[in-house]
Amino acid sequence: MSTTTNTDGYYIPQPSYYPIIGSAALFCLAFGAVFLMNDIAAGPYVLCAGFAILIYFLFVWFGKVIGESESGQYSPQVDLSFRWGMSWFIFSEVMFFAAFFGTLFYMRMLSVPGLGADATGEYLWPAFTPGWPTVGPGIDEKLEVMSAWGLPAINTLLLLSSGVTVTWAHWALKANNRGQLILSMILTIALGIIFLTLQAVEYHHAYTELGLNLSMGAYGATFFMLTGFHGLHVTIGTIMLIVILFRCIAGHFKPEHHFAFEAVSWYWHFVDVVWLLLFVLVYWL
Repeated sequence: MSTTTNTDGYYIPQPSYYPIIGSAALFCLAFGAVFLMNDIAAGPYVLCAGFAILIYFLFVWFGKVIGESESGQYSPQVDLSFRWGMSWFIFSEVMFFAAFFGTLFYMRMLSVPGLGADATGEYLWPAFTPGWPTVGPGIDEKLEVMSAWGLPAINTLLLLSSGVTVTWAHWALKANNRGQLILSMILTIALGIIFLTLQAVEYHHAYTELGLNLSMGAYGATFFMLTGFHGLHVTIGTIMLIVILFRCIAGHFKPEHHFAFEAVSWYWHFVDVVWLLLFVLVYWL
């Protein structure tokens, strides 16, 4: 259980080598993914090494921060700093997805229509239709889009439900109801895992039955860019929820002191909102 919180000053940790380990993990993940997409033999090995380093990095650094928190090192000023830090982090994630949604808007409203007929009524590319969705000029394959009213609609219901369950967990924590807290956290994690499973099924359906892949021009690129990065964020959020669940079982949080739980719930709600935008702008419209 948590000890008495430090109220005398701002806790300053010792210099850490963990950021270097995290940078090495991201380096290996990035190059491994690039190698894999370009059929370079070392790709899978570099990618797996990146994941292994990342798991080690998260385990040891999370453990150290949790230990500092549970030993009472963090004062209210540190708690406020954590809140500002998480707020700015989520803001940076908002800007991250805003750039991708901006790309989608530019392609749909400006770039693709701009490839249509000029003032003389002639096309830059014969038989090209400047509508959305489109594969773009020079691609002969027939495009089949992903319907919104199948797996995407089910996934929308799952994520909205997970937003309800994580809010339930927060209420249970503030009421010091450990049974409901753990149950609602398990349900939230299960919903996140089901979402990711169905997204994998959706990707398989897109590749094998619709012929929809990254090489299918503008629509394929934006579809997988937006849904893929969102899936990555759901994966990260699910991992964080699992860590929080273990901490809930260990009794780390108190009704008046549980910012780690709040931070993860903020992140999860952000992931929910991004998915709603994706469902409307990518699948539905």
